[in-house]
Amino acid sequence: MSTGRDSPQMTPLPPDAVHRAVAPGTAVVRLETTTDRRGVLDGAWWPRSRDISAELPALISALTELLGPVTRVGLDASAWDALPTRLVVDDRVVRIDSFPVGDDTVLITRGDQDHFSLLAVPPHATPEAARAAMAEAVRADNTVQAAQILIDTGTSP
Repeated sequence: MSTGRDSPQMTPLPPDAVHRAVAPGTAVVRLETTTDRRGVLDGAWWPRSRDISAELPALISALTELLGPVTRVGLDASAWDALPTRLVVDDRVVRIDSFPVGDDTVLITRGDQDHFSLLAVPPHATPEAARAAMAEAVRADNTVQAAQILIDTGTSP
């Protein structure tokens, strides 16, 4: 989460009420827009497949536009078809780390120490269930873990 230190090279969080239409081939992602980041999760992502090499570039591009350069992504290798050690996205190398975080969580690092935790909605989720899970994940007062959100919204694997 937040390090408590202001870093001049960091882009601030996106302003409140940022909404964009989803164009075909783009990442479906929602972020908490409050600066206190007290919730368990900072946002949610709904990939359309388990092919991380196909899904992750759009997420990284979207997050880079909103948050600044993404340097690392932490994923559970068991949740994806294959997990590369790095990807080049928008002419930047992004390291991919394998962590036993569960297939319901993605860890994003921007800069050296600023971390974001995203709910990963399973690709098979219905649009209604995915929207409900993503809405719960971005609530500023959310204290529910990612796995429980998926169970509560009927989107668990």
